[in-house]
Amino acid sequence: MILRLNQSSGIPLYLQLMEQVKHAVETGALRSGDQLPTIRKLAEDLVMNPNTVARAYRELEHEGIIELRHGSGAFISESLAGVTKVTRKVQAVMQSAVERLVAAGLTGDEIRRLLENELAVLRDAKRLQGAEHE
Repeated sequence: MILRLNQSSGIPLYLQLMEQVKHAVETGALRSGDQLPTIRKLAEDLVMNPNTVARAYRELEHEGIIELRHGSGAFISESLAGVTKVTRKVQAVMQSAVERLVAAGLTGDEIRRLLENELAVLRDAKRLQGAEHE
């Protein structure tokens, strides 16, 4: 697992670390049961405060992404196995859709706006459904 943090991005380092671990899980670079580096080792590798790594690990544990085992270290949660398979399938669908939209001549911003619009339409439809059932 290769992690790269941007010290000057303005995004807190613990959030960057969390996002990178989540991305590695989503893409299959990290799998259920894989062990993460120790807090001290990761802090040394990334040249950061061990407390920052510990905070990221605690947050990831709280979100159910990792399991902290006293004396053994941090491991990718076993409960994520099914979720990551689904994520990889959905990722392939999204990749295909984006490739087709780019081939049709749309820019990244246009694709982003279309996706956000579709999500808003779905949210509104669910909100209406909820109001009908009250």
